[in-house]
Amino acid sequence: MCGIVAATANRDVVPILIAGLKALEYRGYDSAGIAVIENGKLARVRAAGKVRELEALYRTAPVAGTSGIAHTRWATHGVPNTANAHPHVSSDRVAVVHNGIIENHAELREELKAQGYRFTSETDTEVIAHLVEHALAGGMDLRHAVLAATARLHGAFAIAVMSRDQAGHIVGARRGSPLVAGIGDGEHFLGSDVQALIKQTNRFVYLEEGDVAEISQDGLAIFTAAGEPVERPIRISEMAADAVERGEYRHYMLKEIFEQPRAIADTLEGRIAEGRILPNIFGVDADALLSQIKHVQIVACGTSYHAGLVARYWLEDLAGLPCSVEVASEYRYRHVVVPAGTLFLAVSQSGETADTLAALREGKQHGYLGSLAICNVPESSLVRESDLVLMTRAGPEIGVASTKAFTTQLTALALLVIELARINGIAAEKYSSLVDELATLPRVIADVLKLEPEIAKLAERFVPKHHALFLGRGVHYPVALEGALKLKEISYIHAEAYPAGELKHGPLALVDEDMPVIAVAPNNQLLEKLKSNLEEVRARGGELFVFADTDAPVKQDGERGAVVKVASGGNLIAPAVFTVPLQILAYHVALLRGTDVDQPRNLAKSVTVE
Repeated sequence: MCGIVAATANRDVVPILIAGLKALEYRGYDSAGIAVIENGKLARVRAAGKVRELEALYRTAPVAGTSGIAHTRWATHGVPNTANAHPHVSSDRVAVVHNGIIENHAELREELKAQGYRFTSETDTEVIAHLVEHALAGGMDLRHAVLAATARLHGAFAIAVMSRDQAGHIVGARRGSPLVAGIGDGEHFLGSDVQALIKQTNRFVYLEEGDVAEISQDGLAIFTAAGEPVERPIRISEMAADAVERGEYRHYMLKEIFEQPRAIADTLEGRIAEGRILPNIFGVDADALLSQIKHVQIVACGTSYHAGLVARYWLEDLAGLPCSVEVASEYRYRHVVVPAGTLFLAVSQSGETADTLAALREGKQHGYLGSLAICNVPESSLVRESDLVLMTRAGPEIGVASTKAFTTQLTALALLVIELARINGIAAEKYSSLVDELATLPRVIADVLKLEPEIAKLAERFVPKHHALFLGRGVHYPVALEGALKLKEISYIHAEAYPAGELKHGPLALVDEDMPVIAVAPNNQLLEKLKSNLEEVRARGGELFVFADTDAPVKQDGERGAVVKVASGGNLIAPAVFTVPLQILAYHVALLRGTDVDQPRNLAKSVTVE
């Protein structure tokens, strides 16, 4: 992985390819490259590092062509360097870019070496180029050569392939990794997602599992993995061409933090009114399935997993339903016992997270009552393959460290929990109060964003630190987990989170004057317990930074540490509200430490491989 762009047109496509790669930079990557057919020959430019390095090479030695492919790579096989950067070529005849992992690449490599093919990289991708070239040498055209090659591959992939023999034609294929085709006026495109192509067109075809697509200036043709022609619907994207621009903000992450009130309002729009949740927001006839739920299994990764942990507290407390939450990469590799009446609930920002998708597909074999996806991308694989769907409407999230995706996931999960609570007999007055509280969330978060200057000043005290400890109790333990994840992701400060009551069971040994401790302190029934835990930290010389509810009796300890007052807005929405100052803290610490906020090292936005 990570990002694919391809174009064929009656103009030079290199500017299109580079612009597409820039739009995909949010995914995280370590090298980039382009290949075009120039005067009947393959011309290739590759560079380790950022797209700007690639662009600098291109300006030094320009290439041009009316068809080409491009890629940003996130290393899976082979170190990040120019030799391992995509596109990969075979016999100066075929070029290929690839997202995913080819699991049988080693045996294919040995087979191809025996046939005389020479490998110049450590990647699994290069075998695809040689397989296609071998099929072309046997007399096949490009589309049939790609079909023959992909039939040999085990694993997950999205690819775009071109050959000097058929200039103006590019063939794409997908199995397990996303690929979208864009339709223009006398020009056509392939990309990992809509954002790569939105400046060129707003008409898209989302390729389905196993599809093979051939584009040229004249049109788009789609085939099944068996080579049979197939029709796929054309979708009109509502994404604005400037939706992936930073605007007035220094970083995408900051922009997305400040977009949260609007994103949450959009997630609620048309779903609640007059103190109730409107019918059919999870899909037509969803009530029939929801009324049968006796247990919920949540599966997710990373930040989405933390959202699931919050939902577990809500589900058991408000809806009276037992709930299990599991990391998708663990779920899919163990023997699963499914209680009768269990809903499979998958949470993913992109809807293409490989482990979550695989878990959903595995779950279909285990007798779940049905599946529900909480997701931000309408045409994603997760959405298409789930029985019920609730979209988060967060809009494009470019920063690798997720912010608005998390709070909109919590918003969507809250809608589900309240509806399940109603179905399971919660008192009408309590039901209405929960809906009303949820409706205030955009306004409450807008108020919390006003704390940025205070938190930015606080961040200065974290710059020289190497470690940090986050604490929370009950439903705010997952909030602490999310706060620690944000800090470690973008500032590279080692951060861990614990339930505050676990301090004396080990983590307290770490506490000293060099270990800042960040605590979340809502004014709920666990506050007094939490205050006792905080005293344990103070007694060991720890420096406490407490984000406390405005009416919580928590005071600052002299000159050490700090207390930031946060208006939580109520117990239901408090996890989303308290998350926001932790996001702001992580952002400003990273800013002061000079790290790459939007594209932290070694990370990718959408993890489409295991």
